[in-house]
Amino acid sequence: MNKDTTMKTTLILCASLLLPLAATAQTSPPAPPSASAETPSERVFLIGDSTVARSSGWGGAFCARHLKPAAACVNLARGGRSSGSFRAEGLWDAALDQVRAPGAKRTWVLIQFGHNDQPGKPGRSTDLATEFPANLARYVDEVRAAGAIPVLVTPLTRRSFRDGKLQNDLAPWAEAARRIAARKKVALVDLNAKSAAAVQAMG
Repeated sequence: MNKDTTMKTTLILCASLLLPLAATAQTSPPAPPSASAETPSERVFLIGDSTVARSSGWGGAFCARHLKPAAACVNLARGGRSSGSFRAEGLWDAALDQVRAPGAKRTWVLIQFGHNDQPGKPGRSTDLATEFPANLARYVDEVRAAGAIPVLVTPLTRRSFRDGKLQNDLAPWAEAARRIAARKKVALVDLNAKSAAAVQAMG
C-alpha cells in the first residue's frame, strides 16, 4: 500500500470518528434572525501536532469536508509540538484568546497530543506518568473555564510493523488520555484504537 492510499484511508477513518461529534453540534436551534448570517452557531478548534495540522494531518480534511456550513472550524495544530511545548511557546494562550472570543452559540475544542511527548525529543518530551496527564487535565480545565467544550483525542497510530504486527508505540499515551477523560468526565475520541485496528487490517 502506498503512502497516498494510507493517508486517504486514515483521513476517512478520522472523519468517520469525528463526524458524530459535529452532527451532535448541529442539534442546537439556529441563531435568531437578528444575528449576523455570517455568525456560526457552532465553532470547532483543533489543537495538536502534525498529525492534526492542515498540511500534514487529518484536521485539514475534517474542517474542509466533514462539518456542515453552520459550523466554523479553526485548525491551530502545529507540527512538532507536544502537550508541553504547545503551551511553552505561547500557542495555547493565543488559542485560548480565540476560544474565549464571542461569536458562536457553542464552541468545541479537540485536543490531541502524544507523538512529540515521547522520550528522545529535547525541549518537547514530557514524562508519561506525571507531566503528560497533568498537561491534558490542565487543557481540559482551561477549555471549560473559557466556556467551551473540551474533547480529548488519543494520538493517531504510526504505521510501523514488526513480523506483520503493528507496533503501536503510542498506546501508553493513548491510555493516559483515556484515564484523564474518564477522571474529568470529558468526551473522548479514541483515534488510537480505531486507527491501530485499521492500519493492522491494511497491513
